[in-house]
Amino acid sequence: MTTASDAEAEAGPDAGDGGDDATPAILSVGAAAIDEWYAVSNLPEPDGGAFAREVTSAFGGVGANVAVALDRLGRDAGLVSRVGDDKYGRRALEYLAETGVDGTHVAVGDDTHTRSLILRDPDGERAIVTAGESFRGLRPTDAALDAMADADAVFLTAYAPDRAARRILDRVRSLRAAAAEAGESGADPPALVFDLSGSVEELVGRGTEPPTIHRFLHEADLFVADGVAAPAFFGSATAAVERVASAQEWARGSGSRSRRGPTWPRAVLTHGADGMTAVAGGEVRRFDAFDVETVDATGAGDAFTAGLIDRWIAADPAASSADRDGVARGVRFAAAVAAINCTARFTQPGLPTRDEVEAFLTDRGVDAGR
Repeated sequence: MTTASDAEAEAGPDAGDGGDDATPAILSVGAAAIDEWYAVSNLPEPDGGAFAREVTSAFGGVGANVAVALDRLGRDAGLVSRVGDDKYGRRALEYLAETGVDGTHVAVGDDTHTRSLILRDPDGERAIVTAGESFRGLRPTDAALDAMADADAVFLTAYAPDRAARRILDRVRSLRAAAAEAGESGADPPALVFDLSGSVEELVGRGTEPPTIHRFLHEADLFVADGVAAPAFFGSATAAVERVASAQEWARGSGSRSRRGPTWPRAVLTHGADGMTAVAGGEVRRFDAFDVETVDATGAGDAFTAGLIDRWIAADPAASSADRDGVARGVRFAAAVAAINCTARFTQPGLPTRDEVEAFLTDRGVDAGR
């Protein structure tokens, strides 16, 4: 695995290029974090305490989780990230090297690595605190931005710093404009996927700012938000659905998206065990989650997003769920990826292969076809 240093990040368009000309089909922009897990007796109240019965660490971060999940499903995925030059950063690079994810565009900075302290009680309830400056300093290299021209899709989490998010969005917009000008003779621009992970308060000074999130809402081919982030940004779950549907209607009229068709653009608002709401081409549909014996739900949302990208974005455009039934099959496939992930401890060890997902769906009598 090749990584880029911060010096290379500022050196020019060839900096950070590991010499492999093959661009991963899907570029995931997000943290490659170290998760420090504390199995606690209880989640402490203010001024309260708890006892940790077990302490361990694992590889995490939204960007890395999505990339590894796609790799596990057999997709060609790469990570655009920044790690710290410390023991945590080195550990993250070691974890990443053990996967099939391309790390060419992972820079190494001189500050502390991004890591999360996760408190989990016996009932599976969690509290998460994130520290470390490495990912906040992400500056996409010219090489990473150039690679987006050859990618099929670019995934971005709202935890990405605002200046990086804006630069990536501007790059995708320019690729769309160039493709529109070239017509049928031009290359297709990458699909844009945005995950509104984290509440607005949590993102302030750290992640993507509300005006930039608003731009992604109107320009992403696929917009995903969870049951905490969506109400926090839109005001309520009901308002979230209404705003998303309205944005899709605007986008369909403006021609700003890279994908066309009666069920595009798309969005999914997840509600944990209560299911998910899909909004496709302005049409709203509710789906149930699969019932499984949950061991650990951390990262289930990232697994779900990877499943949507696999079915809706990375699939052959001629057979990529262009109709109403295809939307439902994609949601169920993604829900199966998330459900399987919940049956194992930590995020990445439980990410399933394609065969495992298809077997899970078959066992439940669900059509796994496209």
